[in-house]
Amino acid sequence: MTSQPPLKGDILIVDDKPENLRVLSAMLNEQGYKVRAAISGAVALRAAQSTPPDLVLLDILMPEMDGYEVCRRLKQTEITHDVPVIFLSALDETLDKVKAFQAGGLDYITKPFRLEEVLARIQTQLNLRLAQVEVRQLNSELEARVQRRTAQLEAANQQLRVEIKERQQIEAQLRKLVLHDRLTGLPNRAFFLQHMEQLLHQSGADHLFALLFLDCDGFKVVNDSLGHLVGDQLLIAIARRLENCLAPGEILIRLGGDEFLCLMETVASVETAAELANRILQAYTTPFWVEQQEMFLNVSIGIVTGGANYQQPEHVLRDADIAMYRAKEQGKGMYQVFTPEMYTQALDRLRLENSLRQALERQELVLYYQPIVAIATGKIVSFEALLRWQHPDYGLISPVRFVPIAEETGLIVPIGQWVLQTACQQLQKWQHIQPDLHISVNLSIKQLSHPRFLTEINCLPLEHISPGSFNLELTESMMMQNAESTIATLNQLKARSIRLSIDDFGQGYSSLSYLHDFPVDLIKVDRAFISGTDQNPEKEIARQEIVKTIIDLAHNLEVAVVAEGVETEIQRDRLLQLGCEFGQGYYFSKPVDATTATAMLADH
Repeated sequence: MTSQPPLKGDILIVDDKPENLRVLSAMLNEQGYKVRAAISGAVALRAAQSTPPDLVLLDILMPEMDGYEVCRRLKQTEITHDVPVIFLSALDETLDKVKAFQAGGLDYITKPFRLEEVLARIQTQLNLRLAQVEVRQLNSELEARVQRRTAQLEAANQQLRVEIKERQQIEAQLRKLVLHDRLTGLPNRAFFLQHMEQLLHQSGADHLFALLFLDCDGFKVVNDSLGHLVGDQLLIAIARRLENCLAPGEILIRLGGDEFLCLMETVASVETAAELANRILQAYTTPFWVEQQEMFLNVSIGIVTGGANYQQPEHVLRDADIAMYRAKEQGKGMYQVFTPEMYTQALDRLRLENSLRQALERQELVLYYQPIVAIATGKIVSFEALLRWQHPDYGLISPVRFVPIAEETGLIVPIGQWVLQTACQQLQKWQHIQPDLHISVNLSIKQLSHPRFLTEINCLPLEHISPGSFNLELTESMMMQNAESTIATLNQLKARSIRLSIDDFGQGYSSLSYLHDFPVDLIKVDRAFISGTDQNPEKEIARQEIVKTIIDLAHNLEVAVVAEGVETEIQRDRLLQLGCEFGQGYYFSKPVDATTATAMLADH
């Protein structure tokens, strides 16, 4: 009988989602690790106290006790204080990372995770812990030998000095390993936090430093298309180029992934930091060559300057990160200087995101409905369902504020399903008043591409409404992303008697030729062509010609047209002359709640 190979280490996985536990456990078992699983923080603490693991993989968002609290309790207990903790989470926000490291975590892996990354980070932490144990053991052995040798002959002193020197070399190597990035050789996050803390303690009232936070725009595409080996070579090339941008005394740090820091320990003003940022941006205009591949990248840079106003390194890093994300929002390939208002906005956004995660459960989301009217008769033929958030503290929140957050966090999928269900149920009630009434619901690209989208559509009570009365609205850009699979999905929706519209037509690809490929029933002309305020008569005529062309071509393709943003009687009459069938806008009605919409139908 062959003996089993020794296990690589004892890993405790903490996650409230059984599927995550199953996937991670299977992956790590295959790699030779002993794996234990805990589905809550309380269970994890008991398991760790009973038999301390070699490492903990800890999810952040869990009911009753989140990952931050679990980590803090592990670090407060002597038996588990030194157990390394790696956080796992779908979140990738700066404040979450900082909070994770403040709680005692040593690393942070975002979901969905890759096996290679998980294994590499686990092995790094296990190696570091093993090295620390070896150092302590070596120290203990050396001290014992010193005590024994003091009573021996003087000749043994030379041997002791040799052994002490070896010990110092090992400790120096370990310090370098802990404080430097293995791939690029640059100082790492741990070095920055340690060095920054010293700098803050030594800084006087008039001392000014600057930190630049760099994030490469488009690096993920390289990893996804050419692989991580090429990606690693590119990171090395980036590190070398950035080093050439620095002056003596300026420190380049690899924070992790494609994120770098430039620490300027002394600057005269923020303009000095801006000069370095401009040098770096200029350096990125030259392509990188890796494995005979030419690669162009941009970099977004956040700058924070400070002195006595900072007491913690994590706060400096946080503010630089916030400024970097603001640079990305402004268009990438640029820099932004941190202001206190940015932190306030980031904090507000975090609070809004946390509230949004509970909005469905607390029944704070509501649908408003804007009528779509037959222009020739004034009859309401459809309603567009529009999402609103009735927040208990902030009042009625516009979707402009919270929908982008829902898109970024993935909350748009459950919220979108709630919208579909609610709109379908509302239409069922309204068709008792007007049997030929339709309803339209906007789709998100994340909903359309979600693997369970069609399954969720099958859960709608479509059998209780008239066939073809439920309409889904998509933008042109959504339909062109992965067009082949999108067409297949749309055809399956058509098979379920669901009508399809192109929303905001003219804002995206602006070509009716796509209607040949996509099974579209209706297009909605963007409001910019209808309710424009341009005083130039020539531009107004041109805009009318565009609308006429869209209407004529759509009719030739047997596609109906809705004009959005109709605000005046003149606009309505003009659309009627152009042959546009349907209109939507404040001229007919602003969005109203379900009760008001019901009354409008009864009046008609």
